[in-house]
Amino acid sequence: MITQIHTLLDRVEHAWPDLRILVVGDLMLDRYIRGEVARISPEAPVPVVRATHQSEQPGGAANVAMNLARLGAHSTVIGFTGDDDNERSLAALLARDSIATVFLADSEFPTITKLRILGGSQQMLRLDSERLTPRPPDHAERLLRAVEEHLDHCHAVILSDYAKGVLTPQTCQPILHAARARGIPVLVDPKSADFSRYRGATTICPNLGELTAAIRLRTADAPASLAELLAASQSLVADLELDFLTATLSEKGIALVGRESIQIDPAKARQVFDVSGAGDTAIAVLTLALTSGLDPFTAIQLANLAAGIVVGKVGTVPIERHELLAALSPAISLHAAEKVVSLAELQTRVAAWRASGERVAFTNGCFDLLHVGHITVLEQSRLTADRLIVAINSDASVQRLKGPTRPIVGQRERARVLSALGCVDAVVIFDEQTPLELILATRPDVLVKGGDYTPETVVGAAEMANWGGQVRIVPIVEGHSTTRLIERSTAERA
Repeated sequence: MITQIHTLLDRVEHAWPDLRILVVGDLMLDRYIRGEVARISPEAPVPVVRATHQSEQPGGAANVAMNLARLGAHSTVIGFTGDDDNERSLAALLARDSIATVFLADSEFPTITKLRILGGSQQMLRLDSERLTPRPPDHAERLLRAVEEHLDHCHAVILSDYAKGVLTPQTCQPILHAARARGIPVLVDPKSADFSRYRGATTICPNLGELTAAIRLRTADAPASLAELLAASQSLVADLELDFLTATLSEKGIALVGRESIQIDPAKARQVFDVSGAGDTAIAVLTLALTSGLDPFTAIQLANLAAGIVVGKVGTVPIERHELLAALSPAISLHAAEKVVSLAELQTRVAAWRASGERVAFTNGCFDLLHVGHITVLEQSRLTADRLIVAINSDASVQRLKGPTRPIVGQRERARVLSALGCVDAVVIFDEQTPLELILATRPDVLVKGGDYTPETVVGAAEMANWGGQVRIVPIVEGHSTTRLIERSTAERA
């Protein structure tokens, strides 16, 4: 379970948008033709796919940059392309997410393209278009010059290696030396079984197969078990001068391998449709987490959570920030203080809820001396939608409404008590006489009030109609009010 939820949310919501990450590696364009399979071809024993949909998506290092952008960070991607139509398609896709591109074009080497044909959710065929011959020496020089020009403007570097001839020992080591000399962390998604080319990286992030191949290259006998494999990989950390090694272990989770210890975060149970791009997502999240100051184990927990989200999608699809925040909701619910938010934080949460298809309810009040009447209204409010925002009057606002002796309980304490209720998803404090500004800023699906109101007398009711929202009046529990509690307490003391 993720324990640093407050720090984590602060980094995701406030620190990540300020980060600039440089991605260097193999650029690709992923194409998809999706259709239906109803028969076998009479010409050969192969299925006939009737195409119904075609799409394009950045792949390889470009997909890493896409993940970074969708998580809110700024990214620049450097790699080789072919000065062709596929390059222009890739550039257009990346531009939509404001990703800066440094394409080193060479018409002799076409832009790498992978065409996947799917029948339903099942991949039927993959067709790769690429040139596999070694690149000339001047290509490495061009790449290193481009990286050098951008290093001083980034917070971290990702080397995304797909073994397409970009990240050779001749390019990896100069990049690593230049970055580490500046104190810039470098994270590597490897493809070569010889990890020596990545010497000096902050971390290398192999999958289980890649790690097994690297260990076999160094030892005569292959480890017989996962425990033995991870133990053997500890020597890599010291030999390659890594801070630690991060290994994704498929259904077993993700491991943080240090020189003296090994920690494993188990995989969360999810339906797997496609593992394409899961490694890209994991290293993007890991980079942002580490660069924003999270400790390594919390970082791999977050990367593990993110990878689990993308394997539930078909094709190479980046993670969205709202998906990550939604996946963190169970952890947030266990930490009531994380439900008390500013308006900016509330808008981020609402965007995440909406993107996940959830309806949002809104109610407000002073909630001074919380009692059973309040609880009933809140529970009834929550039943109208998937999420409930509770807006409470600040102390100054309560005084203007109720007089100088109120509130009995301060705004921070009232907010904290409300946040502990399971039916409440977010609490926000407002200083105005009414919550109208909050209603306009969050545009809830349902506006709920309790008591003797009518839909016409509720503040914000007219505005709700502008976006198709509803106003609901829920009954109150007779005989319960804060004023009555205060009067009873005063009478008893007299």
